[in-house]
Amino acid sequence: MQDYPVKVGSMLFTMVDPNVGSEVAYNNWYERDHFYGGCMVGPWILAGSRWVAPRSLKNLRFPAISPFAEPVDAGSYVAIYFVHAGHVKDHFDWAGKQVVELYKDGRGFQERSHAHTCLYDFADAVYAEGETVSIELALDHRFKGLVTVVTEPTGDTTDDEHLAAVQGTLAGTLFEDHAVRIVSSWRLRGAGVQGEGAPMKLGTDGGSQRRLVNLIFVDGVEGSTWETVTRGAAALEAAGKANVTFASPWFPTNIGTNDYTDQLW
Repeated sequence: MQDYPVKVGSMLFTMVDPNVGSEVAYNNWYERDHFYGGCMVGPWILAGSRWVAPRSLKNLRFPAISPFAEPVDAGSYVAIYFVHAGHVKDHFDWAGKQVVELYKDGRGFQERSHAHTCLYDFADAVYAEGETVSIELALDHRFKGLVTVVTEPTGDTTDDEHLAAVQGTLAGTLFEDHAVRIVSSWRLRGAGVQGEGAPMKLGTDGGSQRRLVNLIFVDGVEGSTWETVTRGAAALEAAGKANVTFASPWFPTNIGTNDYTDQLW
């Protein structure tokens, strides 16, 4: 894959539930205002996307108890934003102030709760054979599914060994399924908080500060592909270098519609 100077540096990962009864209002507000006003108009943003887990996908999550989502079925939507390398501080300095100003101007939405919202730095990505979509293009490519697998190192496993286990044992198993195209890994950025003075609680601390959030871009998330994810997680844990603390499949939202808002619970 040819190398270009446009590089992803960090991401904002924000996993949220609307309050029951506010699903449509939340979806419309986020999609038509906050997605843009809170992130995409900011400096050095590369791309953004939204994903949804209706009840049918939440039922697939594991393990049953997770430090990343409490309870494990918390978080119906996840929004992911990529920021250009070398300018991450510039963007998040802007974003921290921007969200406060939006709420002051009455452009917030109180009928929601964060399951987990943190900042992560890009560690690395591995690709299926023949894949032409780089990680920088992954959010714009509109893959048919996303899988998030959060891993924590065991014992005296180093960060490098942890990443190697994800890219070897986990990704090696995942790529046996041709629907799996990219396995990308992300490390917690500092304390992980999106700026100072956020106008709402941001959910769990996510567990170990040495965790990896692994974003796995796929051409489908159900059936045999999810079985491959569970096999990959089991193989990773059996290798003894890392444990899986959260695994969830997601559909891309159908932009401009309220699809899935009646299927969250």
